[in-house]
Amino acid sequence: MTATRSGAAGDARLSEAPLLGDLMPWSTAPLRFGRAWILAPDPPSLTARWDRLVRAGGAEREALFGPTRARTPHSAVTALPGQATGTGRFARESGRCPRPLRVLHGPFDEQWLIPDHRLIDAARPELWRVADDHQLFAVEQGYVPQADGPALLVSGLLPDGRSTAGRPGRIRPLYRRPGGAEPNLAPGLTALLTARYGHEITAGQVLAWAVAAAAPSPEGCAIPLTADPGVWASGVELGQRMIEVQLRGARGGERPRLPGGRRPYVRAAVPARPETIAYDAGEEALLLGTGRISPVPAGAWDFLVGGVRMLELWFERRTARPEPGTLAAIGPSAWPREWTSELLELITVLALLAELRPRQRELREGPWIGRAELRAAGVLPVPAAARRPASVLDHHEEGPEGQFALI
Repeated sequence: MTATRSGAAGDARLSEAPLLGDLMPWSTAPLRFGRAWILAPDPPSLTARWDRLVRAGGAEREALFGPTRARTPHSAVTALPGQATGTGRFARESGRCPRPLRVLHGPFDEQWLIPDHRLIDAARPELWRVADDHQLFAVEQGYVPQADGPALLVSGLLPDGRSTAGRPGRIRPLYRRPGGAEPNLAPGLTALLTARYGHEITAGQVLAWAVAAAAPSPEGCAIPLTADPGVWASGVELGQRMIEVQLRGARGGERPRLPGGRRPYVRAAVPARPETIAYDAGEEALLLGTGRISPVPAGAWDFLVGGVRMLELWFERRTARPEPGTLAAIGPSAWPREWTSELLELITVLALLAELRPRQRELREGPWIGRAELRAAGVLPVPAAARRPASVLDHHEEGPEGQFALI
């Protein structure tokens, strides 16, 4: 434990802070899709792409599929946990498109995925086994030197864990088993914190503190643990608010809203095919071609993750023109109204988080519970078993060609 109280010194001593991997030891690498066409901002595009593919045969189906070393139309794989999709080789597929699944594509971008294991190079089935209404995913962002933005985000949707800067982070579920059972925390951590703070500490509180206090470091996402019970309470409250904003009304919460007079509205309709996005700081207006949305707080426009502006990235993913003739080129003929609604909500989310960011820096001041104290208490090093996924012994999953496996 260190008694230094300077904010600057706090940043300099991040090496004393435990890493997120010390506190939430089980993690997976990001999902690797292998083909862009299985992900889209709207479900109808995915259905149309699937239908186009299953109408094709032979060499044309192979080319449209986009084979990789991990997946071809002839690959034999298990079904994804919780998904009623086929397990026969895709070369023989003739049925309807599976129901698209809402997922988080990188930071803040909610899109739709065809949840078929035959189409995904590395789906991380262990994540799908624990994805339910109780689960939250901590998504660690890849480290980018001198880049601004949060080090840790949270999703109630299954995240793909993609990094804006191309450097992979990690996906860490809050719970190791379905139903919110067995927190993904280092053994002994909550007992130590309960003793230090004088009241019971839950897994949800640890995640909330981590979201609020996380700091990027070359070793990984660092989580300074305050030794002050009052600072802990303040940080947990802040983190819970940040999580609530990011969940966008999921888990029984309220959808994020800015106060009246600050809520963004469409002042001029977004054109059928906007090609540019810009920001008028003086008017607090977001310009999509001839479309105009205001007021848009500067904090939303300037919100970066890994040095990348989130609103620009969201727009570019919806207006980029894929190679003609590919399945990815099948999409809406004009800007859907739903995208405008999603953009208004994203602006609100980013604006609210930007307002909370100054409070995060205050949490790194004061005395810490450092790695040395965690080692002395037996919390570190983390047992190897805690870094592996739990076995789900009563969970049946369909294997290749309709066989069943007990996991």
